[in-house]
Parts: sequence; structure tokens; C-alpha cells
Amino acid sequence: MQITTMNKAVADEILNWRYEPPYDFYNNQKSDEALKELLGGSYQGVVDDEGKLIGFFCVGNSAQVPKGHDYHVYPDGYIDIGLGMKPALTGKGRGSEFLAFILEQIAIDSGNKPFRLTVAAFNERAIHLYEKFGFRKQQKFANGPIEFLTMVKETERA
Repeated sequence: MQITTMNKAVADEILNWRYEPPYDFYNNQKSDEALKELLGGSYQGVVDDEGKLIGFFCVGNSAQVPKGHDYHVYPDGYIDIGLGMKPALTGKGRGSEFLAFILEQIAIDSGNKPFRLTVAAFNERAIHLYEKFGFRKQQKFANGPIEFLTMVKETERA
């Protein structure tokens, strides 16, 4: 796997991804605003050895659910991570490799800060994966009918 620059072609492909229920919650609406978000500098694409897009990740405010600020679930001192895998590749045992690659890439510039991510509370598949990597559940909050969970992982570097 390797990182690729988030450009319009990569962003368009991501905006066209469609997940099966109940993961269709993660489907993006194709809009100028969504395109601007992906091209805003905090997102990177992840490609396989043949250069085919397999996912993306982002860091910083883009990885936070804005409603979480009302619940004070985002104190300073963490690196927020967001990620998504191409729908055709989910649920096939590739999540560990994908997450390990992303965490390794972000750790290079982490300054030894702990990681934090936000996941929909119904997404037990993702939560289980994150727990395997040492993330622990932190706080829950609601954004309309959807409940979210923040999870944190201490860095392992000395």
C-alpha cells in the first residue's frame, strides 16, 4: 500500500462509493461542499500496489463529528483520525492491514500524541478492529438518531 495525493479524480471516486445497509450511513452525497472537504488538505488516498484506490484517511478536525463538540468529546492533545475503505473491500479481512498502514503513516508525524477516532456506535465490525489495535472506548454522543463513540489509543513510541 502507499499514499496518493487527494486530487479531483480520487475524490470523485470516493464520493461515488456506495455501501450496503447498515453501512450506507457512510455514503457521501456528491456536492461541491463534499468535494471541497476532500480536497482541503487533510485527506489522503491509499492505493494498492497496482495503483488502485482502496481507501482514504484524514487527520485533524476533518476526522471529528462536529456535533461532538457540543458534548466536549474532543479535548486537545490527540491526533484525530478518520478513515474509509472502498465498499467492495470491506468485510473481507483486509481491515487490519489497512488500519496498520494508516496508523504507521500517521505515527511518523504524530509527535508522540495519542490517537483518537470517532465511529458510529452501531459499527461493531470497525469497533472490534480498533480494539484489536489497542483503541479503547471513550465517550458516546448523539448526532440526531445516530450514536457515535470516540476511541483513543496511546502511542507506543518511547
